[in-house]
Amino acid sequence: MTRQTERDSMVEQQIMTRGVKDPRVLRAMRHVPRHQFIPTAYAEEAYEDHPLPIGYNQTISQPYIVAFMAEMLRLEGHEKVLEIGTGSGYQTAVLAELVSKVFTIEIVEHLAKQAAKTLKGLAYNTVCARLGDGYQGWAEEAPFQAIIVTAAAGHVPQPLLAQLAVGSRMIVPIGTNSQKLLLFYRTTKGYETTELLPVSFVPMTGKSQDISSLP
Repeated sequence: MTRQTERDSMVEQQIMTRGVKDPRVLRAMRHVPRHQFIPTAYAEEAYEDHPLPIGYNQTISQPYIVAFMAEMLRLEGHEKVLEIGTGSGYQTAVLAELVSKVFTIEIVEHLAKQAAKTLKGLAYNTVCARLGDGYQGWAEEAPFQAIIVTAAAGHVPQPLLAQLAVGSRMIVPIGTNSQKLLLFYRTTKGYETTELLPVSFVPMTGKSQDISSLP
């Protein structure tokens, strides 16, 4: 079975059957080589229906969750997107297939460097990556037409909400022991919040944990 066949099967059996319908998202999931974003020790599991470890207590998300989160942002192609938690760079690559510019932040130095190398090698030249604590976002590039957070915070990061453009969406896992995926839509009057589904993400580190621990 070729890698392309594996990706096609992944999309048909794991993603479409769970209700993801956006043709642009499905096309991106068929195209991005997930096996190139994971350690070689897990290469044979690259297109299976579960997350995989990428080192430093971090994971690459389950393919369905990557596709679901991308679809929930309702991307049309012109957007500038902020991603918090580059990780392996896989979700970054999927986003780069969908929009004109992706800004991504990773707090773990080795992962940030490895992801940048992988993305450059695959010619994802519309990605702008940096090392840092994503809790504060990327203020000098705000506002963003979409924000996606790939680590669970104990509370909603207010700096990220502030950097979301009116008429735009942010998707973020919230919680510690029990997590839920939330979607925020910014209106001229505030934010509309939708609870999507229960999830299990690695925790957001850095300032997010400092604030969550305050009395």
